[in-house]
Amino acid sequence: MTDENLKSKVLCFKDVIDYQAGSVVSKTVIDKSVGTVTVFAFDKGQALSEHSAPFDAMVQVVDGQAEILINGKSYIVKENQVIIMPANDPHAVKAIERFKMVLTMIKE
Repeated sequence: MTDENLKSKVLCFKDVIDYQAGSVVSKTVIDKSVGTVTVFAFDKGQALSEHSAPFDAMVQVVDGQAEILINGKSYIVKENQVIIMPANDPHAVKAIERFKMVLTMIKE
């Protein structure tokens, strides 16, 4: 569900969510049938294990840096950089240092 408190406001994605020690936390900004926008904050060393999704997904790093694995290939993605994870390709995310990202998934 979309966070109603975020609508019609100027946002800085870095400020939408706070880091939590030893955790990965997320906040959905938009949740529609055609896609989602979710902000994540990863503490250093935290990860999302390898998985795949039926839709393309774009990761935009807004703070820090992460290692993104796509089909076993490692990419270092830093603040203000973007990478697209293709539909159905296995991918994983690991925090090299604390980092925040915006995940945009388009379903249609």
